[in-house]
Amino acid sequence: MTQVTSKAPINKLDKPQTAGTKVWDVIVGLYNYPTLLVAHELKLFPLLAETSRTLEEISQSLNLAPRAAGTLLSVCASLDFIELKDGYYSLTNVASEYLLETNPTSFCGYLDLMIANADSFSYVGVKKAILTDAPIVYEGDSLYEVHEQENKDQVTRTFTKAMHSISVAPALAWPETLDLSNNKHLLDIAGGSGAHSIGATLKWPKLKATILDIAPVCEVAQEYIAEYGLSEQITTEVRDMWNDPFPSADLHFYSLIYHNYDLEKNRFLTKKSFDSLEPGGRIIIHQWLFNDHRTGPLSTAAFNVIMQIWCAGGQEYSGLELSTILAEAGFVDIEVKPTFEYWSIVTARKPE
Repeated sequence: MTQVTSKAPINKLDKPQTAGTKVWDVIVGLYNYPTLLVAHELKLFPLLAETSRTLEEISQSLNLAPRAAGTLLSVCASLDFIELKDGYYSLTNVASEYLLETNPTSFCGYLDLMIANADSFSYVGVKKAILTDAPIVYEGDSLYEVHEQENKDQVTRTFTKAMHSISVAPALAWPETLDLSNNKHLLDIAGGSGAHSIGATLKWPKLKATILDIAPVCEVAQEYIAEYGLSEQITTEVRDMWNDPFPSADLHFYSLIYHNYDLEKNRFLTKKSFDSLEPGGRIIIHQWLFNDHRTGPLSTAAFNVIMQIWCAGGQEYSGLELSTILAEAGFVDIEVKPTFEYWSIVTARKPE
């Protein structure tokens, strides 16, 4: 016979010393952010860009029941993407700049990539990535290995356009934080769509740029270069950044590249840049950064989860970690500079 042990009755219940809002924010966030993706896919934002509309008009246009449309609108309004005035919903400035495909700084390409890989940011996806310590989006393969494979051109184009959509705004900001008037040639290493070369040459018209990447990515970059009329200033070059020599340049730029790799591979790239750069040349690493103890900010910690899911060995770094890598390679005058929203650059010079 099983003996049942009775517990002593609880005769005191203390009020918590902290509020539970931080936990609630995590829980409700699980529902808020997928709702934004639904609103994007249903084209709510282009609809409201045409004209302000009532709940009834939105329901009819999106073929939604009024309760469902109200659910969608409440979340988007709470996130400050739409606003309600005199019974009419309209877009806020942030939605106009980032959630309309027609805007150059639109995030729509990246939102499409999120929808296409929705399983990756589910509970099951995150748990698998943590337990296996391996990327899950491309079934354990490096995303760059996949992009180099035959018959993956469409995957590569989709990914490159998604990265472009989140790169344009910061690409217009970081060139304002440095004086590049004396630099002649920027080498945009694994430069993707060329957003950063475009931003740099628009700000510094005397600067030339070369985007170094794999062939299908360079094809996409050439389309953006032509769109901005910068074919005289920006060229592309198909090279393997690991095995091919870097062409001559006095400025090396890496955006969201170091976070794809572990420290050892980043040390290799840093030393390769140091050896390749002209004396007095500059290196710029453009990333989201952890604080020195890697305990925040939350935005970077969340981006670190994305890297766990997408890239073997990928992770976010602190400004201190990247500065240490640069110093080990021989770089001097190392600086960490916030640039735009969550973005920063870590920059240094090769001695004369």
